[in-house]
Amino acid sequence: MTEAPRKTDHKALRYASFSLGVNIVLTVVKGVAGVLGNSHALVADAVESMLDVFGGMVLWGGIRIATIPPDEDHPYGHGKAEALAAVVVAGALLVTAIGIAASSVQAMLIPHQPPASYTLLVLVGVIGLKELLYRFLSKVSGELHSTALKVDAWHHRSDAITSVAAFLGIGIALLGGDAWNTADEWAALLACGIIAWNGVTLMRPAINEIMDAAPDPDIEIRVRKVALAQERVESLDLCLVRKMGLFFFVDIHVGVEDTLTVAQGHLIAHHVKDAIREDNPAVHDVLVHIEPASRHRMLEEEKDR
Repeated sequence: MTEAPRKTDHKALRYASFSLGVNIVLTVVKGVAGVLGNSHALVADAVESMLDVFGGMVLWGGIRIATIPPDEDHPYGHGKAEALAAVVVAGALLVTAIGIAASSVQAMLIPHQPPASYTLLVLVGVIGLKELLYRFLSKVSGELHSTALKVDAWHHRSDAITSVAAFLGIGIALLGGDAWNTADEWAALLACGIIAWNGVTLMRPAINEIMDAAPDPDIEIRVRKVALAQERVESLDLCLVRKMGLFFFVDIHVGVEDTLTVAQGHLIAHHVKDAIREDNPAVHDVLVHIEPASRHRMLEEEKDR
């Protein structure tokens, strides 16, 4: 693995570790405040944060495995571990939503005291911090092309949303008196729907990556443009791009003049490969297949008939 990919791997690990540390602190703060403040919604929020801790560990482990260089058993590297970790965390979101919903319904059937007012202050701090973490990780996940960090970012956003729901529920319960005591639990139920929606939304891209689905079309367009700009490249046929962990792998068929020697074709292939990787550092490897341009013209003519 080249030096650039290693630096990217290490950045992803640092951000995942930072996210994990914040989640551990918030889990403790929300859990203690929820229990002492008699807020079911805040306790449920703490449980969601506890899942964030679990998810952060899984994501960190997935990214860590993804950084292992290729070996005899894994010649293409271990990048799929990052997407697998994202699937596990997204699935955990769905399980959490079901668990919190069941707990909230049960709490509605049991008379209880309204939450303490100071729990609102705790939630204000949590919401602000979680939203900042979401924006930060969303930015770096895009820069590093990390599915796991993207999932982790949305995990923070879902946590912020559940905290907003808890804030509204606690506020209504405090202002409305005994008649509105269950507002705390209804807020938790609302948060469950949001968590479940996030889980489904985040599961899709991770599964697509595992199934080698095509990434953003703009990446292929950019690859084609760079390849065609190289000297003595006359045409392009097949161009496939797939994502493996934090990086992309490209397979491309390049048409050149029919009379070129094998050595000349080989040199052109290296120029195309180097240009594509230089243009986009997220491209880890490029497999260039050299073909006679006349064949490409024949194929195009057959399509037009």
